[in-house]
Parts: sequence; structure tokens; C-alpha cells
Amino acid sequence: MEYWLQQFIEFLPDGSSYLLILFMVAFAESLPMIGLIVPGSTLIVFAGFFVLHGKCSFTLLVIVMTGGALSGDLFSFWLGFYYGTRLLKFRSFQKHHKLVTRAEHFFVEHGGKSIFFARFLGPIRGITPFIAGLSGMPGRPFCGYALISAILWGICYPGLGYLGGSSWQNAQSLSAKFGLVILLILVAFILHYWIRRNFKRK
Repeated sequence: MEYWLQQFIEFLPDGSSYLLILFMVAFAESLPMIGLIVPGSTLIVFAGFFVLHGKCSFTLLVIVMTGGALSGDLFSFWLGFYYGTRLLKFRSFQKHHKLVTRAEHFFVEHGGKSIFFARFLGPIRGITPFIAGLSGMPGRPFCGYALISAILWGICYPGLGYLGGSSWQNAQSLSAKFGLVILLILVAFILHYWIRRNFKRK
């Protein structure tokens, strides 16, 4: 391992402090507006890479990541449900009006499934649970979609870092490929939905 990388890993905190930082990264990435400036997915890929060098176990990392992602989604949903209308008037939301509008259209078009797919689509990851709460989506189906997406995200992104742990470049490459796969699945789903809807109209 490169010397500078070894020094960096040794600089990181150990034990519960390290896990708390990772939890907060996953949590913050799921929050509206805050998630735009937190490179959570990239950091979590690196956390998977660090497992190879003794920074906690992979199983514990997955549990912490899943818990952070799910907690962030639930909190974002709660914010939207109870304070959504007021928060939309804040400057940060007004500044990203197009993003909010895009997330609203995405949610209206795909309903609960948007909660799952948004987890893997950076710009709207944090805002979609907020929009779901603002729209009055029932809590039970929201929790179901949020839980499934959080588990998948919590396994796959650390797993990419772990499997691609031979170098930083491999880890980043795998992350990009996984994001592309998710995007292709989303495009296929949207295309299928569009074709089915237009077929019914005829």
C-alpha cells in the first residue's frame, strides 16, 4: 500500500467514533439540500475499501450505512410531512427550484418506486423523501420502499469499495459502473411505463 494512504488510514478515528462519522455521512446525504453537498456514496465506497485495511468489519459497516440511510430518509419524510410548505419558502429551496420541481414530477410520475430509485440518483436523493412527505404519502409504503433501498445501498456501495480494494481508481470505476447500471434500469422502467401508458390510451 502507498505510504500516504497508510498514513491517511491511520489518521482516521477508530471504533465508535469512526462508525458515527460514517452514520452521519449516510444520514446527511438523505436530507434535502444538505445531500447536494455531501459526497456520501463516494465516501462509503472508500469506507468499503478501508475494511481491507482493518477499519471495522464489513458486516458492521453495512449495518451502520443502512441505518444512516434509512434514518435520513425517515427524517426527510418527516420534515416534508410537517414542515414542507414552510421550508419550500427558504432561500436554499428557492435557489434549487428546478431540482425541487424535477423531484416533484419524478414522484408524481412513479409514486413509491421513486423512493427506491432516488437513492441511487445523486441530485434528487435527498429531496425525494421530502417531497413524498410533503405530498402526504402514507407512511407504511414509504417505509417499505425506503428500507429496501437503504439495505441495497448499504450493501452495494461498501461492497464496491471492498471488491475494488486493490486501488482507489478501481473503487471509483466500480462505483461509476454501478451508477450506470442503476440509471439504465431506471431508463428501462420509465420507457416501459411510457409505452404501457400510451398503449392504454389507444
